[in-house]
Amino acid sequence: MKFAIKGVLAALAVLDRAIGVIERLIIGGTMLAMALLMSAHVVGQLLFDRGIPGTYEVTEMLIVVMTFVGVSYAARHARHIRMSALYEQLHGGARKALLMLICVGTATLMFYFAWKSGQYVIDVHDRGRVSSALGLPMWIVYQALPAGFALAGIQYLLTLIRNALSPGIWRSFNEEETYSDVPVHGGEAGGHHDDRV
Repeated sequence: MKFAIKGVLAALAVLDRAIGVIERLIIGGTMLAMALLMSAHVVGQLLFDRGIPGTYEVTEMLIVVMTFVGVSYAARHARHIRMSALYEQLHGGARKALLMLICVGTATLMFYFAWKSGQYVIDVHDRGRVSSALGLPMWIVYQALPAGFALAGIQYLLTLIRNALSPGIWRSFNEEETYSDVPVHGGEAGGHHDDRV
């Protein structure tokens, strides 16, 4: 049984790494493209009194792509916003169970958002909507929404599976919660009281 679990986790680790490469390429590529485009636009404005047409429009499109792929990236590295008031009060199995419940709920929500945004992309495509300055089909840009939400949903499922199959508490597929991550309160053993506000 342990061999089968290790095999499943190894296969999921490969999937996780592949998604990570895709995320890094998209986020890095969009950041680089924005930096180069905006720099070229500024240089064009200064030297020739004419920038690159559509620069702001393309930059806005790249921000959309980066934002929604960034949702998955944040989930992968457990850097997403967490409402942790109740979670931090729990320990051991209860804490792990709540984390797993949160993963199920968030994955479900991400896949729902992916479905709805996919329908929106189809609607934008069917209407033939294009950008105002360059005439680029907007459905191409908006594909980042369902892709980003789906990738984030996969990340939450990977975290759920990791917690179901592995000992310890895992905040993401590759990031285990350590003792130093658990808040220590003044009255607990080994803790000290901090009066700073």
